[in-house]
Amino acid sequence: HGCHGSAATEAGVVELNPPRGTRDFPPEEMRLRTWLFDHFREVSRLMAFEEVDFPVLESEALFVRKAGEEITEQLYSFEDKGGRRVALRPEITPSLARLVIRRGTSAPLPLKWFTIGQCWRYERMTRGRRREHYQWNMDVFGVPGVRAEAELLQAIVLLFERLGVASSDVGIRLSSRKVLQVVLDMYSVPQHLFTKVCVIVDKLGKMSRDEIEKELVSTGLPCEAVQGIIDVLSLKSLSELEQVLGSGAAEAVADLKKLFSFAEQYGYADWICFDASVVRGLAYYTGIVFEAFDRQGELRAICGGGRYDRLLSTFGSEDVPACGFGFGDAVIVELLKEKGLLPHLSPQIDDIVFPLDDELQGPASCVASSLRKNGRSVDLVQDKRLKWVFKHAERVNASRLVLVGKSEWERGMVRVKILSTKEEFEVKAGELQ
Repeated sequence: HGCHGSAATEAGVVELNPPRGTRDFPPEEMRLRTWLFDHFREVSRLMAFEEVDFPVLESEALFVRKAGEEITEQLYSFEDKGGRRVALRPEITPSLARLVIRRGTSAPLPLKWFTIGQCWRYERMTRGRRREHYQWNMDVFGVPGVRAEAELLQAIVLLFERLGVASSDVGIRLSSRKVLQVVLDMYSVPQHLFTKVCVIVDKLGKMSRDEIEKELVSTGLPCEAVQGIIDVLSLKSLSELEQVLGSGAAEAVADLKKLFSFAEQYGYADWICFDASVVRGLAYYTGIVFEAFDRQGELRAICGGGRYDRLLSTFGSEDVPACGFGFGDAVIVELLKEKGLLPHLSPQIDDIVFPLDDELQGPASCVASSLRKNGRSVDLVQDKRLKWVFKHAERVNASRLVLVGKSEWERGMVRVKILSTKEEFEVKAGELQ
């Protein structure tokens, strides 16, 4: 990768790789990104969500939480020239909450907003891990019941279906943080430890059970509480959950049952399953939580989300019930690659206009200009040989070649070649569309 030191390593020599952990998007990569983002936007439109956006640079205070989350420990933060602490956002939800508070009562609820934005994190050890990714967020503010989660899950399933992914490839695990809350209450664990416990438990797949137990004990949990937590996390059905937790879990179970019955009505029940080990790693979730996973178990979570009814009060405002998800651009592309579902996207140009003679550059410009005004994409080529132009036409998938030749132009005509059928004809320059 060359030297990652200063950008100008020697006089006049600039580091050609993008900064560590970041990506360039040359045309072929950009076509793929645009294709994916178009699907994000189209699903959001189908679900009647409105698009919003925020600065990538935010005040650091927006993201600093004392819950030991990976996301806040890896904050890409620094001091700007005015001495303010700022950060490249690691996630989008806090910015969203900030805007909801700013709009205040002027925005009638519910709000259904989506955005597609770049998120950043700074890890010292980035072996192959990116420091930036793009993320599609959909959030609903002002709907207290699980209807909101049911809608978000439909959006995720719609996206998978549009991309050609089936419920045999991917599933969505759901649980509720209220489950863990009940377990902690059973062992009289103080409330201020709740988010810490959630953040630790979220590492289950990444760390061994022993390490998790050690971390839980080190927060001051009694051993029997740790055992109780570990036992409950292995539950995979609501009926087992009811047996183990009894009436304490009534609220969590009622939420989940309602969500499963919505899933039947929406027609995506075969995509979802209950799994008590899902808690998600963000501190602010309060209720239903979910994540999409590949059924072969080789990839990280494809997307994740949940309900966060108490986020606004952490910013000093009145709480509004809310839930949402984040869906990154990395894992889904890996999955599509693996399944052979990535499209072959080539550039698309309607017309190539080529003057066969130097003095015909003026007429060629005129022809190109009027075609563009008619909404056709036109590549005006000059100073090339005809052989090159034909090769170029093939490369960019052009539909037609418009040749401006001397004898034709004197009669006010141009020569048109339809590249797919190889047919050729002359057209009056003024009538070319």
